[in-house]
Parts: sequence; C-alpha cells; structure tokens
Amino acid sequence: MQLEIIYQDDQLVAINKPHGLLVHRTNIARDASEFALQILRDQLGKQVFPCHRLDRKTSGVLLFALDENTNRIMQQKFAKGLVQKKYLAIVRGYTNDKGIIDYPLKKDNSILQEAVTAYKTLDQTELKIPISGKSTSRYSLVEVEPLTGRMHQIRKHFAHIFHPIIGDRPHGCNKQNKLFKERWDMITMMLHALSIKFDHPVTKENIFITASPSMEFTRTLDFLKINLL
Repeated sequence: MQLEIIYQDDQLVAINKPHGLLVHRTNIARDASEFALQILRDQLGKQVFPCHRLDRKTSGVLLFALDENTNRIMQQKFAKGLVQKKYLAIVRGYTNDKGIIDYPLKKDNSILQEAVTAYKTLDQTELKIPISGKSTSRYSLVEVEPLTGRMHQIRKHFAHIFHPIIGDRPHGCNKQNKLFKERWDMITMMLHALSIKFDHPVTKENIFITASPSMEFTRTLDFLKINLL
C-alpha cells in the first residue's frame, strides 16, 4: 500500500488516511496487519510520530511529526484546542442549518468529560425509499467542528441528537446501515476528516491541510444526490 501524502516539510507530514486503516498497532483490533505508522515509516524511510488519532473507520487528514520534539509540541496543540479540525459527515434525517451539541461523554472509567461539537448543514436530500414506517428517506451532509477531542465524539454526538452517521457501528442506525448495504453495497462509515489548521511549531506559519473525500464517500454523495459545494 502507498499512502497519499498531502503535506510535507522538514518537521511534519500529513496523509489522507483511507477508511479501515488503523493509525498504529493496538490490542483492540488484532485482525489488522497494516498500520498507517509503519506504512508511512517505510514509505519515507524514516521514523514518524502520530500527532493525533483518527478512528479506524474514519478517513482523511492524519498528521505525523518527523521528530520527537515536534511531536510533543503538536500533541500539546491538539490537547489545548489550538488545532482547528473540520469533518464531513452524512447523517440520517434533516439536521438544523447549524447547531452546537454540548453533551458530556463518559471515559472508559465512567468519568464524564465535557464534549462540544459544532456543525452546519451543507446539503440535504429526500429519496422515495420507505424506511421505519415513513414513506421517504432523508439525509444531510454536515460540516463538523469538534471543539473538544473525546473518543468517538462526533459519532456519539450525532447519535445523541438522533442524526446518526451512516455506516457507523455501533453508534449508528442498524436499519439505515442495512439499507445502504443491501441497496447500494455501501458499508463504509460516512465520516471524513476534511481539514486541519494550526500554527507551525517551528516556522509559526499558519498551516492549512485538506484531504479529498474518498471514492466511496463521493459515490455515496452521488447516489444520494447530495451536492458537495
């Protein structure tokens, strides 16, 4: 596998992570044999350090440092909310034009953490496909900005407001996921890390990195007749 490099300088490198690829080896997913960290290390011929994480099922911008000091600085930036992250998601139903989801989430030890997500609706569609007792199916394309960084935050927040992300398991809607699999052979989670913006740790330049949605994401937009402006 050859990873798509979308940004590189002397301290940092970013890839457009494919759906289904783990960032690094973990005991949680023993079935995986390929990892972004190892593939990128071999591709560049040098050590790399992941500055943040993306879910295995999420595609998009993934940033690595090329030395330990840069990694430490960037991890602090992510932890302090100094990196602006934006995502694209396709969700069930018609979302509001914009909104703030302020809903604490539990850590593994059951301690609640503050979690806040902002979003705006980019486009909506209604298909003449009955589901769950309704005569049509409705979907929204949203641009999402997590203002905190909790595990599965976007997935859990949109499930909380009853607009689960299409293809999400276990936080999504089983009926919708079954429909997409049977009708369109689509099993990919429709969540894409679109962009990150931050001040470079060395040059102090404002860096803006974007990643094009995957072919499966754009295919889903096409058959849902959703426009990505």
